[in-house]
Amino acid sequence: MLRLLQRFLQRLFLLAERAANAVFGERLNPLYHLGALSYWLFWVVVATGLYLYAFFDTSVTGAYASVERLTHDQKWAGGIMRSLHRYASDGMVLTMALHLLRHFAFDRHRGFRWFSWVSGVVVLWLVYASGINGYMLPWDQLAQFTVTATAEWFDALPVFNGLLIRNFLTEESVNDRFFSLLSFLHIGLPLGVLALLWIHTHRVPQAKTTPPRPLMAALGAALVALSVVKPALSQAPANLAMTATSIGFDWFYLPTYALLYEWSPASLWALTGGLTLLAALAPWLPPKFGRRARRSFHVLANPDNRIVAMKEDETLLDGCLREGLPMPFDCRNGGCGVCKCTVEHGEVALGPYQESALTAGERRAGRVLACVAKPLSDVEITYEPAGDAARPVQVHEARVAAMDRLAPDVMRVRLELPGGERMAFYAGQYINILLDDGQKRAFSFATPPHEEGPIELHIRLVEGGRFTTHVFTAMKVGDRVRFEGPVGSFFLREEGDKPVIFVAGATGFAPVKSMLEHAFHAGISRRMVLYWGTRTLADMYLRELPERWAKEHANFSFVPVLSDPRPEDGWQGRTGLVHEAILADYPDLAGHRIYACGSVAMVQAAQPAFARQGLSPDDCFSDAFSLAPRIHAEEADLVRLGGRP
Repeated sequence: MLRLLQRFLQRLFLLAERAANAVFGERLNPLYHLGALSYWLFWVVVATGLYLYAFFDTSVTGAYASVERLTHDQKWAGGIMRSLHRYASDGMVLTMALHLLRHFAFDRHRGFRWFSWVSGVVVLWLVYASGINGYMLPWDQLAQFTVTATAEWFDALPVFNGLLIRNFLTEESVNDRFFSLLSFLHIGLPLGVLALLWIHTHRVPQAKTTPPRPLMAALGAALVALSVVKPALSQAPANLAMTATSIGFDWFYLPTYALLYEWSPASLWALTGGLTLLAALAPWLPPKFGRRARRSFHVLANPDNRIVAMKEDETLLDGCLREGLPMPFDCRNGGCGVCKCTVEHGEVALGPYQESALTAGERRAGRVLACVAKPLSDVEITYEPAGDAARPVQVHEARVAAMDRLAPDVMRVRLELPGGERMAFYAGQYINILLDDGQKRAFSFATPPHEEGPIELHIRLVEGGRFTTHVFTAMKVGDRVRFEGPVGSFFLREEGDKPVIFVAGATGFAPVKSMLEHAFHAGISRRMVLYWGTRTLADMYLRELPERWAKEHANFSFVPVLSDPRPEDGWQGRTGLVHEAILADYPDLAGHRIYACGSVAMVQAAQPAFARQGLSPDDCFSDAFSLAPRIHAEEADLVRLGGRP
């Protein structure tokens, strides 16, 4: 039933938005800025309310007269302010209700959005309470009706049990302290609304709280015009000795009061309480039940070369904005097309959107609207950053904490961040060491993400290499090193149950070490095997480590491969190219997942060979090491999902 209701509401909203696009254009469509318009109307209510309060007499005998003087003696000041206060309040209820209804219709109240949804429901009721309280202050016949009806309604609760209405039986029952309480509530409730609004929007990445200026100006002019044409006026003064037979009514704030004398107060409590409970529980109601279990997907965003871990039911746009990426956006509702990006690899599910924002041809070309696209697998996207600049990678400064030579041409360097600070990264990512002239040298984390202490790097000496030569000849403990990171898309995907084959060439063992130690720590139980290829036995600088893993973990095995063993090695194991050993052991690679890390030549030779033996491109991930002197600094090792170097 809820799904049918959602689809019906979706059609209504899409039709209404299409019509509004024709009138206002996609950028100024008010239906795309309902939340921001609610914020703006709230500030109009606050500003006009402060003006009105300055002239309001908070006594039972002076309240009505002060409002009348404000309305008629200041017709073009206080009178306009009072009308603006009334109509902006009505408009805020309308925009907030539509905002909630739209999020429900398009299923944007589930998953990580549940907190914003529930807090939004509470905000709406606080706004209602504040508005109803405001109708009590002028102390006219509508105020009398609102006060007595509220008292009768609350008296149905066992905690009051008929005590409240006794305070409104005679004129003498209402005193100045009562009006002071009403005034206090009319200030306190909006302050509560403001605090909860901040919490409500704080959970939404880069939530817009200000609508476009032309839209603000147009709505402001409309409110002023309405205030002049149909000013808000008081009704006859309150008189508890009699009951008004006819009153002007506000259907925005008082719709439930129309039922109060048709139904019993208890029935009205059941209706409002039931609707509130239903709304609060909506994020967890069917058809959510029975859907597939939550999976953890990642998005590789280009040109940033950043990995974003997606939350449940999160759109590409929300995930990228939460990570701080400069993805452009405007409406966030699939109507303007500003957040359009290209899916290079992986699958996404597209929610409803306006066809004018994304044509069929663009869709066939892999273009999607990030604001309505949710990943169904690990996804790689490309977008054009807002402001023509990708978000810079964070730069750190570390101290060389330790150095030890693992092989004649391999140095283990440990870098310690200030104050023992820990860096969050994915197993398999790397950092870029920054040289004095701005050049960069990329080295993978050999440390698993969960391990405390310094960052471990395995640095191989490259003949003529500027930085690696410095490491082996001049670097010492205590030196300072600047680097940026973490970066890179070569990381361990924890979901799924396919057997994993790790392929490491020389110091390509460093990121594989990080991934395997993370896998052991995370309790990953599927089958894993490491093929590590080097030229000689001496080059396999930490062979005892994977050998120990194989003894400690029943689901892991280790296959060392030497391409050019020396006679003194006395090698009796596998020889040749490391990827050829895998091809010999696995005639059919379908149903496996491979992580390959090593030289460009190794990766370029291995990938097509693996594909010929059935490995899906979706299950091949690689990191190719390029020699720094042969590339420009900006051509860092960008590794794509799907095995494309």
